[in-house]
Amino acid sequence: MKCSRCLLQLQCVSLVGRSARSAARCGALLQTASSSQPSVLHNAQHQVLRLFHTSPACAKSEHIPAEFDHENNKKRDKSLITHDDLFERVAQEARTKATFNKVVDVFTKRDIRRRGHVEFIYAALKKMPEFGVERDLAVYNKLLDVFPKEVFVPRNFIQRMFNHYPRQQECGVQLLEQMENYGIMPNVTTKVLLVQIFGEKSHPMRKYQRIMYWFPKFKHINPFPVPQQLPEDPVDLARFSLRRIANDLDAKVTIYQLPCTDVTESGQEIKLPHIVGIQSPDQMELLAKHNPSRPVFVEGPFPLWLRRTCVYYYVLRADPTPPEEKVEEPYDPERCLDYPLQLDLDLDRDLGDDESFDVEDLDEGPVFGMCMTSQGDQANLNQWISGLQQNNPVLGRVPTLFRLDTGPRELQGPADVESGHTHRPEPETQTQEGQPEEESEEEELRRSQRMK
Repeated sequence: MKCSRCLLQLQCVSLVGRSARSAARCGALLQTASSSQPSVLHNAQHQVLRLFHTSPACAKSEHIPAEFDHENNKKRDKSLITHDDLFERVAQEARTKATFNKVVDVFTKRDIRRRGHVEFIYAALKKMPEFGVERDLAVYNKLLDVFPKEVFVPRNFIQRMFNHYPRQQECGVQLLEQMENYGIMPNVTTKVLLVQIFGEKSHPMRKYQRIMYWFPKFKHINPFPVPQQLPEDPVDLARFSLRRIANDLDAKVTIYQLPCTDVTESGQEIKLPHIVGIQSPDQMELLAKHNPSRPVFVEGPFPLWLRRTCVYYYVLRADPTPPEEKVEEPYDPERCLDYPLQLDLDLDRDLGDDESFDVEDLDEGPVFGMCMTSQGDQANLNQWISGLQQNNPVLGRVPTLFRLDTGPRELQGPADVESGHTHRPEPETQTQEGQPEEESEEEELRRSQRMK
């Protein structure tokens, strides 16, 4: 019995020792865990900070010092250079074709992707008249070459149907429209460039085809064409303009005075203007039959536009002939055999035929001659009338009145105003000698009342 009790006590003691040792181990583990907890939390905190990302709004809301902000604005201003400024910088030397091509080459070599090419082409089209290259076909082809090649070509029918790259196609059409406005016909190089840039089925290619269809038809349709380069000499320009107005092959152009400089007795230099006139044999015949008791009038100036050049001319005319003084002359049937002047045809009339015509025939009076001068004052026009008296002696017996005005203000350029070529209004005066001034005023009053 005693032996069995002793064995039970030994077993209990061993179990207690084991539990004590396990408790000691657990305490040690808890102590190490408590001592290492701050480092673990610190490492975990570092890992969380590394994975945290801020939003763009937070970055923008941060305060930036003023000096750094000023430097960033300077860099931004330098990077954003408009194409107009690029043309203005290069144009400080001279506005020529070489400088224009230089600007295009600078833009082409700046970026291989040609970013901003649409804005550059629009700016170049606007600056072309200032550089004098608005009628140069080679410059238009050089602008087309700015477009990237084979980028805007549609690959399938859906892209063609939905107007592939509409902004670039509109820019190409605008370039072709400016060529059309200046009368520039495209060539084969233009077609090749359009095919490489936009393809066969595109709006710029259709515009090119329409230009090539209509331009040859209308190129020589004007029976009175105006040359591209007008004469620079004022006398030659006046001769060309008068022949264009008269439209009579028998009309004769006479130069009454050439532009020159005269020195007076006091040593003062006076610039004499040119005076060029034109008169046809029919006008000389009408002037010879004019009634000397009825005055003739010198009127003007009247503007004439020749492309971008405006010139002024003056006319010598009379009032319409009163009905009681009109004499119908019998026509000559052999004057023109191909186109008879009168036809006497006895045609049967129906009851529904209306023989009355609502045609308003306005008789403005005959025109006896025209002239052009750079200074349209009464003294210069008197010299023209004196020159006409050599071939028209009736002018010595006919009173001459002047009706001169300034003409439209918008038609006078700044160069004419500075040089003193503006037309000043002159009062209506009478140059016929031997007649009192009162009769001239009474005649003018009667004439104005009759016109009213």
